[in-house]
Amino acid sequence: MGGSHSAFTEQELDDYQTLTYLTKKEILHVYKRFYTLDPEKVNLDKNVKLAMDDIQKLPELKVNPFKDRICKVFSSSGDGEMTFEDFLDMMSVFSDQAPKNVKVEYAFRIYDFDEDDMISGSDLKEVVDRLTGEQNLSEEDMQQLIDNIFMEADLDDDEFLSFAEFEHVISKAPDFINSFRIRL
Repeated sequence: MGGSHSAFTEQELDDYQTLTYLTKKEILHVYKRFYTLDPEKVNLDKNVKLAMDDIQKLPELKVNPFKDRICKVFSSSGDGEMTFEDFLDMMSVFSDQAPKNVKVEYAFRIYDFDEDDMISGSDLKEVVDRLTGEQNLSEEDMQQLIDNIFMEADLDDDEFLSFAEFEHVISKAPDFINSFRIRL
């Protein structure tokens, strides 16, 4: 690989810095992490698309119950495969420097499993199932939880959470930012 700095021109680094919440040093570190996921492919073409399975080898994603959704949301092709720029976008959004409103936007997209720009009861059920893992709730408890979420967050009583409603609820959750990051 040589120095990872040589992988980019100064202009490319400037552009990446302008388009992300990362410093040039952090961008180079992100490239190094991308490179280590499949050195052979990246050596041949720094703009290669890596398979979702390769991306999910990141320690932070390996244990994340939403790893497939994270990959799909940040994948420019929507299939979970990522170019370096997709990977850089993901790392930028999960960085400490990304503003809360950007993190909220991506969280909404990750939790919107059917990608209809609304979070429905079935989306919430999927979120809860993934968070609880093997300790799935009974149907009755699950419905009670979903009803409680809608009672609290569904301001227009349409049984869906719009982005604005989701953002409103998240604004009341100070720990949200801490759970939505990856250490560079």
